[in-house]
Amino acid sequence: MAAAITGSLLTTPAQAAPSAGELKKQIEAASNKLEDVTEQYNQMRVNLKKTQTDAVKLQASLKPAEAALKAASAQVGTLAATSYKAGRVGPVSALLTGGQDSLMDRMSYLDMITRSNQRDIDTYTEATQNFGERQAALKATQTKQTAQLNAIAARKAAIQKDLKKLYKMREAAFGQAQESGSKYDGPIPQISGKAGVAVSFAYNQLGKPYLFGADGPDSFDCSGLTSAAWAAAGKSLTHQTKSQWNEVTHIDRDELQPGDLVFYRSLGHVAIYVGDGQIIDAPHSGTVVKKRTINIMTPYGFGRVT
Repeated sequence: MAAAITGSLLTTPAQAAPSAGELKKQIEAASNKLEDVTEQYNQMRVNLKKTQTDAVKLQASLKPAEAALKAASAQVGTLAATSYKAGRVGPVSALLTGGQDSLMDRMSYLDMITRSNQRDIDTYTEATQNFGERQAALKATQTKQTAQLNAIAARKAAIQKDLKKLYKMREAAFGQAQESGSKYDGPIPQISGKAGVAVSFAYNQLGKPYLFGADGPDSFDCSGLTSAAWAAAGKSLTHQTKSQWNEVTHIDRDELQPGDLVFYRSLGHVAIYVGDGQIIDAPHSGTVVKKRTINIMTPYGFGRVT
């Protein structure tokens, strides 16, 4: 992956030094690739976390069957031990003594105990067999997801390495280092309700650096910023752009209100709308959280957190 990126995005020593415009395009292309891979990484983390949660739930689901088996085993053991110790006067033999009229009732009672115990044993046997199969399936899924996560992390590292080279080239040629920002101390629009909390949160992150996979408090990626903003307002959004698209109510552009989400690049990027045609977003590697026009590129769609 790194070789492919290097070949397509970076200049070679034999080529002429790229212009500032060409470097900007190369950096933007590599940054978009990194953001796409980052969102894949975020989704894989979500999937792996769910698999791990399912494994915990599976382990807990076996407890009722274990308790039933323990009770059945104890009951069988008590009957057997008492009969052995007491001989013919134990509770089992006592059930079989008495008049002929009640013999069938006492036999039915014994049969009921036997069948009840056997049901518990059968339930446990079935539960443990199903448990073993599901546990093996979850373990295989977790192993696969971990391998995929590691592969995506390697792709991210390769792209980041290329970006660092591009930044150094830009700085050497034009004196332009990576962006840095400072804490925002300007006015924050007063918006009521949960949307106001989310927007206020986004304003207070302005100037903080972009970092893939981050959701605060010191750095963010795009979906990390929107999920953190709405978490401050008490609403849960998955830290992954495509998931957020599926979690919001889709609206038209003319319905936009502060706090709504704006999606870009076929769900490769997301921002929070703050009013007056402006968004706040974590753009990409080498930049900081910014407030800028909604028209940074053609929006893919719009969504409202409900």
